[in-house]
Amino acid sequence: MISIAIPKGSLEAQTLLLFKQADLEIKVTSREYSPRIEDQRIEKVKILRPQEIPEYVEKGYFDVGITGKDWIEERGADVVEIADLRYSKTAEKEGTVKIVLAVQADRADIKEAKDVEPESKISTEYPNLTKSFFDKLGIPVQIFFSYGATEAKDMMDGIVELTETGETLRKNNWRIIDTILESSTKLIVNRDSWSDAEKRREIEEIRTLLSGVIEARGKVLLSMNVAEDKLKEVVSVLPAMKRPTISQLYGNDQRRYYAVETVVSKREVNVLIPRLKSMGAGDIIEIDITKIVR
Repeated sequence: MISIAIPKGSLEAQTLLLFKQADLEIKVTSREYSPRIEDQRIEKVKILRPQEIPEYVEKGYFDVGITGKDWIEERGADVVEIADLRYSKTAEKEGTVKIVLAVQADRADIKEAKDVEPESKISTEYPNLTKSFFDKLGIPVQIFFSYGATEAKDMMDGIVELTETGETLRKNNWRIIDTILESSTKLIVNRDSWSDAEKRREIEEIRTLLSGVIEARGKVLLSMNVAEDKLKEVVSVLPAMKRPTISQLYGNDQRRYYAVETVVSKREVNVLIPRLKSMGAGDIIEIDITKIVR
């Protein structure tokens, strides 16, 4: 049996949703930090700060953890990354974020990181990443640890901060001049657990379920019936993961019909369905997909 650490905070709601959609629902009791999953492969679940998870997984307190690439790098954790889950605090967004260096917007003399003056004051939640970045540039800086709302530290010469769009930074008079790291949500494993044959099997099964949900997001299954003389034209405009599934309908009518199925992006459907209908497809059905396992 395996133990899992999941992130508290901005990723918590979407992590709980991910596990529920993977048929691994995390049931949170009155003891918020000790939820459970009714699955014979999973012994223990804990909700912890994502900053802590890489180190706890590395040291073997948990077999598996979910956290950001940024915190793995910041902690220098020696763990195995087995899946890029690419989800964020909102279900609609894919989940890639950036750790950026920003300066006050009115500092026209600073156009890129190498222009930062020695001994500049930098505020950040990522002191190790920040130090490593400036060490590579050969620029000594003063690093101040930030306890939240880094963009509010306008007494600093610069900040290193996590951002999705940069909008909050712009609103607070900061201008991005460099990207230190691109980050996304990772499924990580303790190295000893990954080397254990039984635990590895259980971990891989859990990964399959979680990754299947991520793969299915934003996709739907389209099913339709198409006459034989229209089939080639319809198939030519159909996207598919590999190729559409085509099977002849039962019966010996003079005009043969085929059932066609394919997986498409949800964003394409509102344009694709009318086009398919105009080309002769009928009985078109759009079906939500919960998992895609490759």
